[in-house]
Amino acid sequence: MKYTYGVIFLLSLVLAPLYFVLGRKKAKEPWLFIHFICVSIVNLGYTMIAFSQSVDFAIFANVITYLGQVVMPLCMFMLIYKLCGYPRRRWLVGILIGLAVLMYAVILTTLTDLGWYYTGASIETVAGATVLKKEYGFLHPTNLIYVVLYFVAMLTVTLISIIKRRSASQKNAIAVLIIVLGNIVMWCVGKVIPWEFELLSAIYVMSAGAFLAVWLMLQDYVHKRDIPKFTAADQKRLSVGITALSMEEKLTKVLDVVKEGEPLGIREREILELILNNKRRKEIANELHLSENTVKTYTRSLYSKLGVSCREELYTILLQKQQI
Repeated sequence: MKYTYGVIFLLSLVLAPLYFVLGRKKAKEPWLFIHFICVSIVNLGYTMIAFSQSVDFAIFANVITYLGQVVMPLCMFMLIYKLCGYPRRRWLVGILIGLAVLMYAVILTTLTDLGWYYTGASIETVAGATVLKKEYGFLHPTNLIYVVLYFVAMLTVTLISIIKRRSASQKNAIAVLIIVLGNIVMWCVGKVIPWEFELLSAIYVMSAGAFLAVWLMLQDYVHKRDIPKFTAADQKRLSVGITALSMEEKLTKVLDVVKEGEPLGIREREILELILNNKRRKEIANELHLSENTVKTYTRSLYSKLGVSCREELYTILLQKQQI
């Protein structure tokens, strides 16, 4: 059984590289990357426990596991917070990091003789793997409270976003809600049912995979939230300035940001001109006698060469070059 933990640990190591390969450069999210690192840390700890030969080493490995478990809810909450369309709040991040540090400080008492978190521990071998048997102290419930409060917070922000329609669409918010509920159910199963195998090791990897899938689907929307906002007066003034530009001037300004060695194809150039004329995808498809999916494919390639992720950011580049 101990080799199973090792295999799951190796699988967890794939998540971060996979994210960098599949994710778009402009849509990178630090909290998602940190979440993947936490999943790997947790599974490293479980693997070390499974191979432990002494109680002291098993307790040390358990502390490593808790490092990932304490930070993981923070990462999940910040991901959901952003997916649901809420603005970044530095004071909120500061408070949550402070709580995580405090929680981990409580867990670190397991390395002392205080007996606050664990009053005692022993090891035994089950199916070839070492299992750490703990005797809980009076501060042990704090971790349960910590996790439950995060689950409540995640559900709250998701439900509010659905009610207030803050997300890009109801489907996006519902997808996030499903992940949250799935995490709650799997976490409860892993905690309540007395498995000899630490089921949470596999659950964390599946949960991280679900977050990766949703993030890849919604990365255009998430990045769109980061594009600078203009007031109504600014938009009106800018639109007048852009209208006054000829297509040649617009193209010259935008093509300045084309990546070196990646020239635009004929179709990409045609689609760029239509986008700069504020044509929507369906209109572009009709005018060029293409399917909307084909236009979408060309547009994705065009945006990649321009280093943008959406139409709004393309316009932002043009507006910034107007120096307004």
